[in-house]
Amino acid sequence: MEYFDMLNEACQSMGLSFDEEKYNKFIKYKDLIKEWNQKINLTAITDDEEIIKKHFIDSIKVFNCDYVKNAKSIIDIGTGGGFPGIPMRIVKEDSKMVLLDSLNKRINFLNEVINDLNLSNIKTIHGRAEDFAQTAEYRQRFDLAVSRAVANLTVLLEFCLPYVKVGGYFVALKGPAIEEEIKAAEGALKALGGKIEKIIEVDIEGSDLKHNLLVVKKIKDTPKKYPRKAGMVTKNPIK
Repeated sequence: MEYFDMLNEACQSMGLSFDEEKYNKFIKYKDLIKEWNQKINLTAITDDEEIIKKHFIDSIKVFNCDYVKNAKSIIDIGTGGGFPGIPMRIVKEDSKMVLLDSLNKRINFLNEVINDLNLSNIKTIHGRAEDFAQTAEYRQRFDLAVSRAVANLTVLLEFCLPYVKVGGYFVALKGPAIEEEIKAAEGALKALGGKIEKIIEVDIEGSDLKHNLLVVKKIKDTPKKYPRKAGMVTKNPIK
């Protein structure tokens, strides 16, 4: 139970319950990350304690935002090794969760995690964010989109906002320095129908790490032309 207190403290700080069953799922998840990381590149972080702090606790800190707690349908875009979606699902299972990633090897890993941890109300989709956002099944269907993907805000907005219902939210998990990204993303926010609601600074238990949750409200429909075709979003960001 080496890391129980750390995870418990993080959950309690956000009004979430934590118990031994959830703890055991996190430990199993950690072990699967380490096992699969020898075959495919999931993360550069391989130390047990660092995985707990920098992946698991960092991911569940998204619940510092009340909109996240209340969302009934969530999509995690560019989920990679399952962050923040799987830690979110472990601590709170009462919403539908979709994990989207473009690499099939990572999807195979995520499916094994979902099966081994016996997680419910969660599914994976393999493909590009630009493509699924243009389908009737996924476009503007979610209360909440989340992303911890390593991309600048302008790019993330075009990937993520098309999935969000009007009145819903996109929450980006970002590092401490985001002011320049926000300034550069003003054109994208306007074009895509978003408005910055708030920035929430979060601390990570057992470390001096500080991160930000950037909360964007969807205030109007995203024009059908967004997101643009694969490659365009990153090569020619919205000004």
